[in-house]
Amino acid sequence: MKKNFTILSVLLITLFSLTVKAQDDKPTAKSYMAFIGGLSSPMGDYASTSYINNNSGFAKKGTTYGLDFGIYLHKNFGIGITLSVQDQGELDSTDVQNLANGYNSSFVKNQTSVTSVGRFSNMILMAGPQYSFLYKNFTLDLRAQAGVIKSFTTPATTIVFDYSSNSGQTYYQESSGAVALAYGASVGLRYSLGDTWDVGLKVNYISSSGLKISNTGGDAGTTGRFQTNMPVSLIQPTLGITLKF
Repeated sequence: MKKNFTILSVLLITLFSLTVKAQDDKPTAKSYMAFIGGLSSPMGDYASTSYINNNSGFAKKGTTYGLDFGIYLHKNFGIGITLSVQDQGELDSTDVQNLANGYNSSFVKNQTSVTSVGRFSNMILMAGPQYSFLYKNFTLDLRAQAGVIKSFTTPATTIVFDYSSNSGQTYYQESSGAVALAYGASVGLRYSLGDTWDVGLKVNYISSSGLKISNTGGDAGTTGRFQTNMPVSLIQPTLGITLKF
């Protein structure tokens, strides 16, 4: 009995040792810094061009570029950080005419003219937990993230109303430099070119409840469309080159 117990103990210890060694032999992810660039496509209210929706952003498909970091804390678990800059275009002639027609039909106006200057541009900083799965030369990165969006500019719009009583009114929607909280997630697939370099594809989703918009010379009760908040939603497919360390 004692002999059998000794043999069983040796077998269990050997099995445990092999299991630990197998775990230790699994490849672990290296921390990295990536240069990324690609498309930035607005979604939802941010992309909407509806006059009657006060949250419509009129943002266009544009570009994004920036830096992406993965800092591993234990094996394949770590913290991911992304710092990126986006340009989402500007209001075009169709948007301006759409707004002019909408304002002109709200309340009673003889004529409405709309002009717009500036672009949608912003910077986004996001961070969150990341887990990476390694298989041969491939690494799959999954990340949840939260952070802030800082608007550099949004289009500044001037609306001039002419009333039938030979009176007029000018209303300004100002460019926003607001900061707002954001959240999102990303998935990336990297291919190893060696111990130091990877190339990869990443899809990033970002959403924010909105940037504050300031207005002068008008109000919702007399002008029609009146925007005070601009929600932001983006989907961003990017390519990147990664330096591992």
